[in-house]
Amino acid sequence: MPFDSAHILSILDRCCETFTFPMLDNGYVYLAGTHLSLYRSVSDWAMVIEVFGFSPRSGLPDTHIHTFASTLYNRDAPEKYVSREAYDRYIATNPHNDSRFIYPISEGAWLNGELAAESVEEIEIRNQTFRLPSLGEYKLRGIELEIPPQVQVFELCRFLSDATRAVLATPQEQRLSVLPDMTRILDLAEWHHPDVVNGELPSESETFQQLAQVLVTGEVEHYRPSLPSNTHWQNWPDAGRL
Repeated sequence: MPFDSAHILSILDRCCETFTFPMLDNGYVYLAGTHLSLYRSVSDWAMVIEVFGFSPRSGLPDTHIHTFASTLYNRDAPEKYVSREAYDRYIATNPHNDSRFIYPISEGAWLNGELAAESVEEIEIRNQTFRLPSLGEYKLRGIELEIPPQVQVFELCRFLSDATRAVLATPQEQRLSVLPDMTRILDLAEWHHPDVVNGELPSESETFQQLAQVLVTGEVEHYRPSLPSNTHWQNWPDAGRL
């Protein structure tokens, strides 16, 4: 076996140290939705974590696709960097992790800074029209609007994450940095995520210890969580508040 669980966990821990492992209470991103998938071949492994949310600094909701792998696929070419030295430095410091961003919600009149425009009734998600919810529909999904009748963009994102999977990555997008010959072996809509901001590491997490064993063996039975899921945005109230 060309890899073991300790090696996988050490890679994830190093990504925490360089702030490239997902922090669900990232102060700059209002968390709305998550997804995790594992991939494997005889010689390689990969883990993909998606985080859908809204950063006012970015201006448009996005899904951040974090890929961690023994071997990454389709990395940006050196020509996309300011210099060959910059490329070499990035590859040297990020040998097993990559980030991609997708924007499932189209720009349009619905977006009014950090608010959803009150006069707009529809938005476009992946070229499909989606009716904006009434104020009462937010409450039905556990979302208490902070400044009603106005709806903040992050509140809309949380509604959409609960209402449609279209805001997360497609199977093709999930594999953007995954070797083509690898097989998906596990999908998780929820799990117990370490509190990275407060110093918890993947190697100390029951979840990621078990996921590493799944990657090593290819046997999903190693994932037997005893801790409750905490990836729902309600569990990370500080997300986006900086």
